[in-house]
Amino acid sequence: MTLSVAGLSYAYGAKQALADVSFAAQPGRFTALLGPNGAGKSTLFGLLAGLLRPGAGRVEVAGHDMARAPRRALAQMGIVFQQTTLDLDLTVRQNLRYFAALRGLAGRAADARIDAALERLGMVERAGEKVRALNGGHRRRTEIARALLHEPAVLLLDEPTVGLDAASRAAITAHVHDLAQDGLAVLWATHLTDEVGQGDHLLVLHQGHLLADGGVGEVTSGAPLSDYFLGVTGHAA
Repeated sequence: MTLSVAGLSYAYGAKQALADVSFAAQPGRFTALLGPNGAGKSTLFGLLAGLLRPGAGRVEVAGHDMARAPRRALAQMGIVFQQTTLDLDLTVRQNLRYFAALRGLAGRAADARIDAALERLGMVERAGEKVRALNGGHRRRTEIARALLHEPAVLLLDEPTVGLDAASRAAITAHVHDLAQDGLAVLWATHLTDEVGQGDHLLVLHQGHLLADGGVGEVTSGAPLSDYFLGVTGHAA
């Protein structure tokens, strides 16, 4: 397994945000972390990214323990957070070159990886445009391309379609499903059931507890995912 989470718990003072959460995200699989707002998804991503330290539990990435070897674990992850971190006044390619340099990549090696990432996300024709001129969907594609430059084993995306129109949401979701089919382990957090495919690995998180872990059909027993989600969380999606 590429990403393994075991017994993960975290509290903000007296408020328990995550309670004994365990799951695995496998290479070549799109794992959808589905939960309403406030379920604990962003807290989980903060723990996976090393921004928070768990009260209990373990995170392992590509065989590296996050607590014992955080640099090695983080080197195997590409992360896209809800809030954009692109420099709006640089072009798409300049943003990617800057990130590549931070990862120790330069020259022809960096250019080759940038070209490959842009091709993968359908952004080659936008490479010379300033990020400020891009729509929300293309900005997200740029961030995903950036997250792939160091060839991570795991791609984490925390509510990556927030604020996008329906067409852009569908395009981004399809692109990332393709990345999973190419062999990447993907963990995609969302509160929207239409972003989850029938063949995806599904995790349902609610009030800090993992309610379900399995294939979509297995979890829902063949019922529509939206109906199942409403039934177990009380939230429509």
